[in-house]
Amino acid sequence: MSGRTAHIDTFARDNLPPADRMPDFLLDGFDYPDRLNAGVELTDAMVHKGYGDHTALIGNGRRRTYKELTDWTNRLAHTLVDDLDLKPGNRVLIRSANNPAMVACWLAATKAGAVVINTMPMLRAAELVQIVEKAEITHALCDTRLMDEMTKCADQCPHLVRVTGFDGTSNHDAELDRLALEKPVQYNAVATASDDVALLGFTSGTTGAPKATMHFHRDLLIVADGYAAEVLQVDAQDVFVGSPPLAFTFGLGGLAIFPLRFGATATLLEDASPPNMVEIIQKYKATVCFTAPTAYRAMLAAMDAGADLSSLRAAVSAGETLPAPVYQDWIAKTGKPMLDGIGATEMLHIFISNRFDDHKQACTGRVVTGYEAKIVDDAGAPVPFGTPGRLAVRGPTGCRYLNDDRQAGYVKDGWNITGDTFSMDAMGYLYFAARNDDMIVSAGYNIAGPEVEAALLSHEAVAECAVVGAADDARGMIVQAHVVLAAHTPSPQMAQTLQDHVKATIAPYKYPRSVVFCDALPKTQTGKIQRFLLKQPDPITPVKH
Repeated sequence: MSGRTAHIDTFARDNLPPADRMPDFLLDGFDYPDRLNAGVELTDAMVHKGYGDHTALIGNGRRRTYKELTDWTNRLAHTLVDDLDLKPGNRVLIRSANNPAMVACWLAATKAGAVVINTMPMLRAAELVQIVEKAEITHALCDTRLMDEMTKCADQCPHLVRVTGFDGTSNHDAELDRLALEKPVQYNAVATASDDVALLGFTSGTTGAPKATMHFHRDLLIVADGYAAEVLQVDAQDVFVGSPPLAFTFGLGGLAIFPLRFGATATLLEDASPPNMVEIIQKYKATVCFTAPTAYRAMLAAMDAGADLSSLRAAVSAGETLPAPVYQDWIAKTGKPMLDGIGATEMLHIFISNRFDDHKQACTGRVVTGYEAKIVDDAGAPVPFGTPGRLAVRGPTGCRYLNDDRQAGYVKDGWNITGDTFSMDAMGYLYFAARNDDMIVSAGYNIAGPEVEAALLSHEAVAECAVVGAADDARGMIVQAHVVLAAHTPSPQMAQTLQDHVKATIAPYKYPRSVVFCDALPKTQTGKIQRFLLKQPDPITPVKH
């Protein structure tokens, strides 16, 4: 730690893990000045490098150049400080779909020295409350179309003193936009330290309790100067498109940090369904795509129907296992490889990947330059080549949980234990086997089973339940709920009722797509539910919707 923080509000730095629980950071080759503001590096600095007239963002029917983005974010930064009383180190939550305004708010808050928490529009008030309370968030910037749940959250959170609406539709007709209109386009950004916390990325573990991963200003540039430069070989002619929310670090990297770092263009879609992505790729000749294998399946079908996706030079797959047939069909139809990789919110972005000239099916590839990986047993001892074990990794980024005892479980002897089972061959190629925990990965979304169980149990008809992941051809896995009813009759109507209840209680994408009614759940003698038995073929026919 530099010890020279620019934060007046030192909450984030005060809640970093203790030094003896930090991972090893391998920073050779990643040299940044002591004073570094990632927001400036992705905007003002790009204008100074000559990219002012290049298109930075496309979204909601218009293009914005780097100069326009720089002016916009500087006006917003003035507003945050002058009108909303933002202090360096305050936590700012941003609630929005993927659109240019969300990127502008993130960059402006970063310039003002805030610690930003990007959130998905699908989150409900109860989920937002957990995030706000965990991070003691003081300010929220919310797309006015999503204000209802944000207001409900604010009513329950004394830390949250300011909730300000912005217009995500590009009309600039909301409180934040109006306040920014007369601000100057020049802004002296806060001279944050390279190791000041810039971003909190929330992730859910098997307990369902929120965990906040802490990332420095330097980290935001490291993932671009490492993975994006080495693996993707990004240049200013690239046009990025993708489906992951900017609230996920996978999406923030792929759809904001990477293009902006190299003078390229990001196309942002509020509805990044495969048909919409196909349209954008064709319209803007997109060259780099970030999405999950399920979307690539749909793109393959679109190509069969005549869609021209030949502009894509890089198809990045992450979020779930890449099936060999998708990989093979993509190469057959495009002549280009699909780049499978693995990242983690704790590590910020992808740290193992295939390359354009070094790739093969059913293989996640090799470590990105700067990272090291090994496969270990439960005691932390290395296992022989070809033997499945726990993936351990270290490099220029690593896990820092915000004030969380689970740090000790993720970081062992300086290594990040990601929760994945892999094997590695003698050449350093890594092969994914499974997740170590009960996380359900469905169409690229991480869903914690216990959180869905809690939502189901809040319905009066549910006596007991257990949630597991079930294999699914389209989504990789789906959420499957095994439910014991309390004095109610199983029926398709009851299944629909429970599904609707979950959608209304937590983010809708987490709802159980399969509901299995049963008389009892399998348990140990101590009463612990044996979820592994629920993952086996069940004689009870699921009620699916």
